[in-house]
Amino acid sequence: MSIQIAGLSKKLGKQLVLNDVNLEIGAGEIVGFLGPNGAGKTTTMRILTGSLAYEVGSVRVCGLEVKEDRTQTNALIGYLPENNPLYQEMYVREYLDFIAGIYGIKADRKDLIEEIIDRVGLSPEVHKKIKQLSKGYKQRVGLAQALLPNPKVLILDEPTTGLDPNQLEEIRTLIKGIGADKTVLLSTHILQEVKAICNRVVIIHKGEIAADVKLQNGESVDMPLEDMFRKITKI
Repeated sequence: MSIQIAGLSKKLGKQLVLNDVNLEIGAGEIVGFLGPNGAGKTTTMRILTGSLAYEVGSVRVCGLEVKEDRTQTNALIGYLPENNPLYQEMYVREYLDFIAGIYGIKADRKDLIEEIIDRVGLSPEVHKKIKQLSKGYKQRVGLAQALLPNPKVLILDEPTTGLDPNQLEEIRTLIKGIGADKTVLLSTHILQEVKAICNRVVIIHKGEIAADVKLQNGESVDMPLEDMFRKITKI
């Protein structure tokens, strides 16, 4: 299994944000992590990436416990956080070279960067500073940096927030292509996003896993995804 979460609970202050979360994701799956704002999606992802500590439960990435092997699990994960922090004054290629250095990538570094620039469709904008890019191209830069270490697991937190319709379609197609050879956990509150990209959906509500279903052609075989989401969240 690429991701194994068992009995995970987490409090932030006095608030119970996650309550006995159990989740397994196998290699090659593209899983939509769906839920309303505040459901616990980002907290779960932050724990998976090692940026938020946990005390109760087990969280494993490719068999390694995150809190015991954080350096090793970080090397297996590519992460695009919701706010996509970037160095705005850097040029695209300069930034990716900087990130590759942080990852300790030395062999064939230049060729690797050019390959990823081409893969995520950044070539037309590569001569610009990041601050000059549209939101869609900034998201591509974020995806590029997440792909640099050739991770086994890609974790994307609300990757299409704020994009226009054309950018939405392009980023969704890009993510689906990336998922052909990686495990992808994609958080969103947009049902159409899950239908367009994912082959499985996990719905989290009030810190608990409320549904976990396979999708066929973007739908659950049991009931329409919209009805399922509405029933669970009462929205």
